[in-house]
Amino acid sequence: MKSIIVSMIAAAGLIVAGSALATDMPALAKKSGCIACHTIEKKLVGPAWRDVSKAYNSNGATTTGKKVADILAEHKAKTAEEWLRQKVAKGGTGNWGTAAMIPNAPKVSEADIKELVEFVLSLEKK
Repeated sequence: MKSIIVSMIAAAGLIVAGSALATDMPALAKKSGCIACHTIEKKLVGPAWRDVSKAYNSNGATTTGKKVADILAEHKAKTAEEWLRQKVAKGGTGNWGTAAMIPNAPKVSEADIKELVEFVLSLEKK
């Protein structure tokens, strides 16, 4: 009986660990330097990626109160993914606070930026 309980606890621990690993920062984010300013769950220098995902997937607002629809219109972007790829590549400030996001292109390739943006947006897909 005791060994069954221990096994169940161990299995539950592995399930929890597996869930945590599913949302770990991808190696590409580490290689590209994203982790210097971003985490998945908490604001660091830049916004938490889960907050970005939640706002852009729900057409909500950023922490500064800017509405996503207004941001997209202002920058003539058709989709959140298109806008975020531009933002990551060119950098900028104002949508999530006063800290500036440094430009990442051409240091980070367009394909890698696309992959990172897709990862961020996947965190809170509806």
